[in-house]
Amino acid sequence: MKDRKEYIIRKAMELYALRGYQNVSISDLQIALDMGRGTLYYYFPDQDALFQTCMERYFLIPKQRALSAVSDDVTIERMIDAMMAYLNSLKEALMTFDNKSINTSNVNNLMFTAYSLFPSLHRQAQRLALKEVELWRKALYNDQRAGFIRRDIDREQVALMFAHIKNSYDSGLGRTQMDFSLLEKSYREFHKILKNA
Repeated sequence: MKDRKEYIIRKAMELYALRGYQNVSISDLQIALDMGRGTLYYYFPDQDALFQTCMERYFLIPKQRALSAVSDDVTIERMIDAMMAYLNSLKEALMTFDNKSINTSNVNNLMFTAYSLFPSLHRQAQRLALKEVELWRKALYNDQRAGFIRRDIDREQVALMFAHIKNSYDSGLGRTQMDFSLLEKSYREFHKILKNA
């Protein structure tokens, strides 16, 4: 029974990523899943619940897991590694889809739709964004105390700038689908600028 629920989530997410949430009907889901409406409703009370579960499963829970794994003695290097691990786990999950044309533009559009239509998802995403900035702040503080980066930087502003690197990532710049190599390079180049000479 758990396998069937997981199958529904994966196939629905693939459909949402390809077409957009608002362009997928219950009938579309039934066809893609080769499943009757009653069976679908046995696992999810309505399409909104299914969509929210998909968004939590693919975006919010993995980010929460990645941020929770970061300890208080975090450094900038470890924070970059944590964010890249989160993004690469997202990439791996999305690459299990049958349709390999899903890219970061699909993902960004889906997240925008989710957070616009569902306030509870938006609140969860906001909490995670605040947690991310807080961890960047800690990493900056720890690296400053250790003498690894300059002391004259404004930790609050730089923490926001680190968070903004991911948020402003232009998916069109990647060489392949879901290519995060330029994003990692941006993190590391920014870190290099902060280091003591």
